[in-house]
Amino acid sequence: MWVAYAFGSALFAGITSILAKIGIRNVDSNLATALRTWVVLVFSWLMVFVVGSQATVTDISGKSLLFLVLSGLTTGASWICYFRALQLGNVNKVVPVDKSSNVLTMILAFIFLSEKITWIMLAGMVVIAIGTYMMIQKSKSETADHKSWLIYACLSAVFAAMTSILGKIGIENVESNLGTAIRTIVVLIMAWLIVFMQKKQREMKRIDRKSWLYIALSGLATGLSWLCFYKALQDGPASIVVPIDKLSVLVTVLFALVFLKEKLSLKSTIGLLLLTVGTLALLLKF
Repeated sequence: MWVAYAFGSALFAGITSILAKIGIRNVDSNLATALRTWVVLVFSWLMVFVVGSQATVTDISGKSLLFLVLSGLTTGASWICYFRALQLGNVNKVVPVDKSSNVLTMILAFIFLSEKITWIMLAGMVVIAIGTYMMIQKSKSETADHKSWLIYACLSAVFAAMTSILGKIGIENVESNLGTAIRTIVVLIMAWLIVFMQKKQREMKRIDRKSWLYIALSGLATGLSWLCFYKALQDGPASIVVPIDKLSVLVTVLFALVFLKEKLSLKSTIGLLLLTVGTLALLLKF
């Protein structure tokens, strides 16, 4: 069953971007992020109570709490940039750039956490970089917005990589689900502060039912992905579960092709293949 849960995690993670893309077409991306975070918050705390780690909240040290808050801030920044990029660009271009955060995370881990990088991992990074570059090449039909979504997507990847490093330090002595739930509270506060600073809360009245539905579903998909991923890790080996979860990029591109009618050129197809191979190579231990 853990294999099914791992594929479930990849499936729900993959469709999150599609649901969010549809949900934010006529909604300010920051407001949409703040709204969907409520759904994610419910799921993150549900996971805490499922594993029974809520009783350990008072045992969290000041250092761990600080880094959890910092990782929450970078998570919020990553989500805000990511959904803005989705609003401006195609899913099958935004997602590969966001997934490049895996490479940035490994580089930061090498610099700040002294984690080793093998030759096969370096090769995987290069392959991912080439694949990502091939997938984001501007087509003749694209407008000047190309650079705008790319900037937001790159910022999303940078903040996501920082989140991984800060989060790793923050959860050294904290149950991982509890750490995630605490970070989600920070994300929620940050997202709504931005909404109120921009006075976008007034636009909630103008959100149509379809947008409400897809925003909620994108948050639900994120929560379900987390639940499946945790269950898969609990019952199966991480060396197999993690690669399956990373294949969510394939799910996203496939759903973008079917439901959003986003075409994939031959060059982008080759890039997607390289991105997948490079991602799997990062998980090899020799």
